[in-house]
Amino acid sequence: MSLSINIEFLGTGTSQGVPVIGCGCAVCASADVKDIRLRSSALVTMNGVRMVIDTGPDFRQQMLRSSVDHIDAVLYTHEHADHIMGLDDIRAINFKHGMDMPLYATEHVEKAIRGVFHYAFTEKKYPGVPMVHFQQIDDRPFSVNGQVVIPIHALHGSMAVTGFRFGDLTYLTDVKTISNEELEKVRGSRVVVLNALRIKDHHSHLNLQDALALIEELAPERAYLTHISHLLGKHGNVSALLPKGVELAFDGLKIEL
Repeated sequence: MSLSINIEFLGTGTSQGVPVIGCGCAVCASADVKDIRLRSSALVTMNGVRMVIDTGPDFRQQMLRSSVDHIDAVLYTHEHADHIMGLDDIRAINFKHGMDMPLYATEHVEKAIRGVFHYAFTEKKYPGVPMVHFQQIDDRPFSVNGQVVIPIHALHGSMAVTGFRFGDLTYLTDVKTISNEELEKVRGSRVVVLNALRIKDHHSHLNLQDALALIEELAPERAYLTHISHLLGKHGNVSALLPKGVELAFDGLKIEL
């Protein structure tokens, strides 16, 4: 049976988003809608199963903009604020569909989320808290409503982060280094999504040069860059410099495999 997979980029910005509060640089002042970036998140649909990767602070806005009123699960890459702080807005989906939301996360990410959203996990819950339950993941493939997802572990500086492979699509964000063993899980992907923060080197993110070198090594049919800061440059200017088959993602971009 062939897989039907598509991805919508709900957000492609870094932790501050673009424009950045108080910044008057050319990117933040740009009139190009592709230079307006909410915090990084994606909606992957695999044989009809809808999975959101990360619920950042812009989660509510992203769901409304994309007219999404139902998802089957949330997959978390790591516990930084720009990737988890929209979790409370899962409530609207709880109420509409009368279901708890499964959250797929590693043990350390689960622990962090439980700490931040402690009110959702107390024995006696306040009425109206988000109704969620964790499905703990490790280095083994896991299933979301019958669809197999392969976790890919990497490092965000010294912090462990998890990427995900859905058939021929791999999504990796907030990556700085990745072992050869984990990189083998990515090889053969037709489409790779990878973070590219800025031009200059960064201690915990791939910069543009790093990302392009990794894409060249993996040789996918297509690659898309995400988790982009205003320091990378304008969408149009940077796009003109990219090699064939590599594109800057932008908010609202939809890709079908």
